[in-house]
This record gives sequence, C-alpha cells and structure tokens, in this order.
Amino acid sequence: MTQLSPGAREPSLGQLVGEIGEDLSTLVRQELRLAKAEVRQETGKAGKAAGLLGGAGFAGYMVAVLVTLAVVFGLGNVMDLGWAALVVAAVWAVAGAILYTTGRTRMRRVDPTPERTVETLKEDARWARDLTR
Repeated sequence: MTQLSPGAREPSLGQLVGEIGEDLSTLVRQELRLAKAEVRQETGKAGKAAGLLGGAGFAGYMVAVLVTLAVVFGLGNVMDLGWAALVVAAVWAVAGAILYTTGRTRMRRVDPTPERTVETLKEDARWARDLTR
C-alpha cells in the first residue's frame, strides 16, 4: 500500500482500486502456481501406481506362462494333465486377484483435487468479500 509522508494527500480512489487490482492479480497468479504444483504431485502418484500395475501385469504374465508349463507337467506325473492345468490356473487366478486389489487400493489413494488451493481460494473469497463491506 502507498505510504503517506506527513502533509501528503491520501491516495485517490483510483489509486486504491488499482492497488487492489494488482494485489488480486498477484494472488490469482500465486493460487495458479499452487494448483499446478498440487496437480503435478498427484499426477506423479498416479503415474507410479499405473507403472506398478503395468509392471505387475507383465511380470505376472511371464511368470504365469513359464511356471504354469513347468508345474502342469510336474503335476502331470501324479494326475491327468487336464486337472493339473486347472489347479495351476486357479492358483494364478488368486495371484492375479491379489495384484489387482493392491493396485486398485493404491489408485484410490490418488486425490486429483488440489485441496490446499481450494482452501486458499475460499479464504481469498472471504477476504475479497470483507473488502467490499
């Protein structure tokens, strides 16, 4: 705000409105920077969770193919190959369900709402309303 020296005139209404406009402009720019930072942070979390899900899927696929063949043929020594393949498929179904559940839980932790920005915008709105009273 403009400082007055002794004997100086008070700022005009235009000057005051101009200063308020500058302050609001600065405030909006700061809020936008905060929102960008929050969204970037949450996007990083989502990317990591998606990467984990993709990696788990690929690893699960490779393991399933190779181990399934080995186990089916191993069990084929004690039971019919069809039953052995069914038992192994059931085990992989359980493993897939666990991977899916873990990935879904991590994805639910991602919050795309920039909470701090929303809160500070509410404070800014209250501040602006109080200026006009």
